[in-house]
Amino acid sequence: MREENKNLEFKEKISKSYLKTVSAYSNYSGGKIIFGIDDNGKVIGLEKITDIKLNIENTINDSIKPKPDYTLEIEKIEGKDCIVLSIRRGNFPPYYYNGKAYKRNDTSTVEVDRVELNRLVLQGSNLDYEEVEIENTDLKFKFLEKKLKEIIEIKELNLDILKTLNLYKNKKFNIAAELFADNNTRKFSGIDIIVFGENINKILFKENIEKKSILEQYFETISIFEKYYEYEEIIGFKRIKKEKISKEAFREALANAIVHRIWDINSNIKIVMSNDKIEIISPGSLPQGISENEYMKGYISILRNPIISNIFYRLRIIEKFGTGVMRIKYEYRESFTKPIFEIDENSIRVTLPTIETTPSSLVNGEIKVFEILKKYNKLSRKEIEELCNFNKSKTIRSINSLINKSIIKQVGKGRSTKYQLKNS
Repeated sequence: MREENKNLEFKEKISKSYLKTVSAYSNYSGGKIIFGIDDNGKVIGLEKITDIKLNIENTINDSIKPKPDYTLEIEKIEGKDCIVLSIRRGNFPPYYYNGKAYKRNDTSTVEVDRVELNRLVLQGSNLDYEEVEIENTDLKFKFLEKKLKEIIEIKELNLDILKTLNLYKNKKFNIAAELFADNNTRKFSGIDIIVFGENINKILFKENIEKKSILEQYFETISIFEKYYEYEEIIGFKRIKKEKISKEAFREALANAIVHRIWDINSNIKIVMSNDKIEIISPGSLPQGISENEYMKGYISILRNPIISNIFYRLRIIEKFGTGVMRIKYEYRESFTKPIFEIDENSIRVTLPTIETTPSSLVNGEIKVFEILKKYNKLSRKEIEELCNFNKSKTIRSINSLINKSIIKQVGKGRSTKYQLKNS
């Protein structure tokens, strides 16, 4: 049975309420409205189909400003005449109906709030939020200047360099400049950090980092990571610095949270640190035009904040744009535990677990079988038996135990049966 969804709406009768949905689809991801189907997905059909089609076309052209990009087609559905209205996402938002702009909320259509409307206006003007000019002329950039001197060896931060960095244009600073300034006068969101001990009832550290350059916020957060997740191990006569969680993965996840977050949301980046993992929650989901699959595989990169991204790139905090997820995954290539990426409608959560080259739950023969499979990837029971120097009974017992713990899996059947790590 047909069902309505975010990008599909049914209309049994013609009423002007569909114009709100035309506005919503034009402003965001596009969609279809099918006239002649009721809310339950039952095909009713329409009479005087040509007249209705012309009426819909004239009503849209008269009611939606600016004119949306759409097509109208008469189609036979289950032998009955219906009209399919296909609306594409427009290039010049916001698209208004009766002076209001709309968006889809699951299967309903609602008016956008002030923040969303401002975003649509900027988008229609081909501007990013960070580019908006501000009136404040008294911004200081001591921390930014310090890092530029350290990393790219400038002599001093002058107006010409600020122009090159796109922080100053038309004799005015922009929001990006204010975010990098030491003396933020606007109330921008910052970073909330909490460090738990053995459980959530034991808080070791808690801090809100804000009202300072986002660059300083980044480095201050890295210092907190180093305090709780770096340690030294004496090997022979040397002290070797080690990490419970990959510092490079954390740096990348933190930089991505700052660079790609939506800055007009009044919500802090949240970092939750505990014994076995770190969670980084960034406000705002993926930019328009990129799917979850493309984000996870790094196929394309759409920069929400290109000015901020460019400065972080120049300071060598991030590398090639769009490679963040792949770099985080790479840092866990030898670890049994893997990072988790969760994408919701209004946030992105990255969970970095402690690195485990061998699962801590393994005992006796399981450890040897695990290490052998990690080295050789896919082996038969006989091959595992020979490489581990186990008898048949011990080999089968160890394999079955690892399968029960969801650490290895069986591939194939009968004589072609082999085993490999689940995370391979």
